[in-house]
Amino acid sequence: MKEYSIVIPVYNEADKISATLTQIVKFMSEFCESFEVIVVDDGSSDATVAAVELYAQENPNVSLIKNPHKGKGVAIWTGVMHAEGQYIYLCDADLSAAISEIKKLAIWVKEHNFDIVIASREGAGSRRVGEPLYRHIMGRIFNFFVRFLAISGVKDTQCGFKLFKANVAKQIFSKLRVYNPQSRVLDAAYVGAFDVEVLFLARRMGFTIKEVPVTWTFVKTMRISPFSDSLKMLRDVVKIRYNGIRNLYK
Repeated sequence: MKEYSIVIPVYNEADKISATLTQIVKFMSEFCESFEVIVVDDGSSDATVAAVELYAQENPNVSLIKNPHKGKGVAIWTGVMHAEGQYIYLCDADLSAAISEIKKLAIWVKEHNFDIVIASREGAGSRRVGEPLYRHIMGRIFNFFVRFLAISGVKDTQCGFKLFKANVAKQIFSKLRVYNPQSRVLDAAYVGAFDVEVLFLARRMGFTIKEVPVTWTFVKTMRISPFSDSLKMLRDVVKIRYNGIRNLYK
């Protein structure tokens, strides 16, 4: 068994994925005894797949899974269910939180026995670099509704960097209803609120969650509409809460 599985969902990331993989492989080779990097392509229309395939030819720790375009949540579901590591780390392709931040999260899993440790852009010790004020405000409004409707006490559910004990991740992801492979095919790179469903289930299942402050750098993207996507995400949070009330998560 590998010690760590790094799961990276990608969608049209040809301009950065090779550099990202180089940073991850270099760091993880020095950080741990063994690891795998699972890149899950979410139906990219650019050269992302070719870039990853070329990289993997010379790097046996890197593998590629090709999905139809169903969104980030389904891509991560696929990577988690294929992961073979003792610990599973979810990682965004833009490395807005440096791969070295995994060290901070790993301490709380290994030495303090938390089941899930999530990178947080809120609270003492965290740092946001270059984020527009309107994005920050919208994020805090969304988090207010998340805490009110689904997950009290978690300041930042949406940061894409999270570390799980593997058995915990697989139990949680196997129960997802809003974000799973049977989800509707999407027309755009909708990120969604899959983090909320995962953490909502984690709480219901009695798993322990720790937030750890990190340094996070804003990376501009034209694929996400902050306002319309926030409304869709809020709709999905309501679905998650409704599913919980109806006891559909079994």
